Amino acid sequence: MGAVGRNGTLVNSFFIDAAPTRGFGSRDRETDTKDTAAMDLVIFLPLLIVMGAFMYFASRRQKKAMQATIDLHNSLEVGDRIHTTSGLQGTITALGDEYVDLEIAPGVVTTWMKLAVRDRIVDGADEVDDVEDDDFDEATEITESRNTKTDS
Repeated sequence: MGAVGRNGTLVNSFFIDAAPTRGFGSRDRETDTKDTAAMDLVIFLPLLIVMGAFMYFASRRQKKAMQATIDLHNSLEVGDRIHTTSGLQGTITALGDEYVDLEIAPGVVTTWMKLAVRDRIVDGADEVDDVEDDDFDEATEITESRNTKTDS
C-alpha cells in the first residue's frame, strides 16, 4: 500500500514506518542540534580571541608609530637635516602647516608635503664616541692561510 508524497508521487509506507523517529542513541534531533552549536562555539571562541588579540596589538603598534610621526612633524625646525620617504636628504629652509621647503643642493629648494618627512638626520659627531688613535695600533694583521679543502 502506498501513500502520496508532497509532490504527488507514491511512497511506500513500509519505509516510512521503518524509519527511526529518534537520532543515534536515546537523544532526539533537537538535543543534537544544541550540542553541535555548543561544540561549534567552543571551537570558534578561541579563534575569535586570538584574532581579537592580534588586531588589538597591531592597532596599538600602529598608533604608537603614528604618534611618533606626529611628534617628529611638530618638532621640525628650520635648519634641520631630514630624510624624505623617497630617500632624499635635505635641509629645511621654510616650514608651513602642511608643507616644508627643502634645500637639496646649494641654491636648489624644493617644496614637499610634511607627510613625506620620514626622519631627522642626527649629526654623527654627537652619537659616535671619541675613538683614540691608540686602538688602531693594536690591530691584528690578517694573513693568508692555506685552505686544506681546496689547496692540495
